[in-house]
Amino acid sequence: MIAATNAAEATDVVLAPTGSSLVMALVVGGLFAAGVHLVLQRALTRVLIGLAVLTHAGNLLLLVAGGLAGPPPFVGDDGAVPEGVADPLPQAMALTAIVISFAVSALLLGVAYRSYALNRDDVVQDDVEDARIARSGSGGVA
Repeated sequence: MIAATNAAEATDVVLAPTGSSLVMALVVGGLFAAGVHLVLQRALTRVLIGLAVLTHAGNLLLLVAGGLAGPPPFVGDDGAVPEGVADPLPQAMALTAIVISFAVSALLLGVAYRSYALNRDDVVQDDVEDARIARSGSGGVA
C-alpha cells in the first residue's frame, strides 16, 4: 500500500496488487504456455485443444485486466456518472473473442475430421516440395 503524503490526500490511497492478482497472472501465464505447447504439436486434435486453451487464457487475461467489479456503467438522469463503475470494454472484447474462437475451432475441427477421413490419421505430414525448396537454399526464388 502506498501511503498518502498529507492528510488532504488520505482519501486517495492507491492499493498495491493483491496476492490474488499474482495468482491470476500465474494462471494466465501457465495457460498461455500450455496452449502454445499444444499448438506447436503435429496432431490437429492437439492443435485444437491448444487453441481452446489459448483463447481461454486470452479471455481470462482480458477479464483480469478489466479490474475489480463495480456498479453498471449507466449514466444517471442528471447526466452524472457514478463513481467506481465497471469497465464494459474488457467484457465486450472477451465476448467477441469467444465467438471468434468458436468459429475458428469449428473450422479446425472440420479440417481435422477431413484429414482423418482421408488418411485415418490427423497428424500433419511433411510437404515434400517444401522440404526440397528448403534443401536447395534458394528460398523458392528461381
